[in-house]
Amino acid sequence: MGQPEMQPEGPPQDGRGEGVAGLRPGDLTGREFPLGDWGEPARRLDELYRWVECGALQTAAWYLADRVWKRRSARVLRGGAAVGAVVGASLPLLGLTGVVGGPVAPWGYLALLLAVACVAVDRFFGVTSGWIRDVATAQAVQRRLQVLQFDWASECVREVLGPSEGTAGEAVERCLGVLRRFSEDVTELVRVETVDWMVEFRNGSAPMGIQGVVTSGGRPDAGTGQGRFPLPPGPAARPNMPRQRPPEPR
Repeated sequence: MGQPEMQPEGPPQDGRGEGVAGLRPGDLTGREFPLGDWGEPARRLDELYRWVECGALQTAAWYLADRVWKRRSARVLRGGAAVGAVVGASLPLLGLTGVVGGPVAPWGYLALLLAVACVAVDRFFGVTSGWIRDVATAQAVQRRLQVLQFDWASECVREVLGPSEGTAGEAVERCLGVLRRFSEDVTELVRVETVDWMVEFRNGSAPMGIQGVVTSGGRPDAGTGQGRFPLPPGPAARPNMPRQRPPEPR
């Protein structure tokens, strides 16, 4: 298997034209898996890599586009809350000291009510927390993509210099494993962000479970996977069984 350097002929497999910088995605949907002939493994792997990379760029672009209106709305709401709190606390004091003539206390209470309303709207609709989730998810996808690019480059260099062990079929299987693990990582990031949004929508809080996925590394290999509930550390890792008393002699 040689280094996949050639460009695939024809339009990209996802049908979105050349490049990803100009994408304005509407929603995250599944994409049709590109089918091809494995008579040329290097060309086929190159097409699969570009398909996976385009999907990751599309996911990051979706979150970056979704954060724009949330960022603006969050700044407006938080700025309104800050201004309302300052005005609401200042007007009654100015009225008591006589600096401002006339009944200004009701306007201060109205400003405080406006500040509370801004905080409530931000909290209820999850504007700020949604903005943070979008930024965190987009950065996590970009970080996973950088890891994939370096892993893929190392695989290409290994094939150019000559594989030290294994056959061509094992090399293809290893490259497919790299692409599969990356796709599963990106899918897991989207799933965790969606679960956080659902929990926040129900409870009115921001769990931010995406931070645990962002700070952690990629998913482990299939050979080192564990169960849902890991066993306690130990040489034998046997479950503790209750001891039974021996029968008493009669």
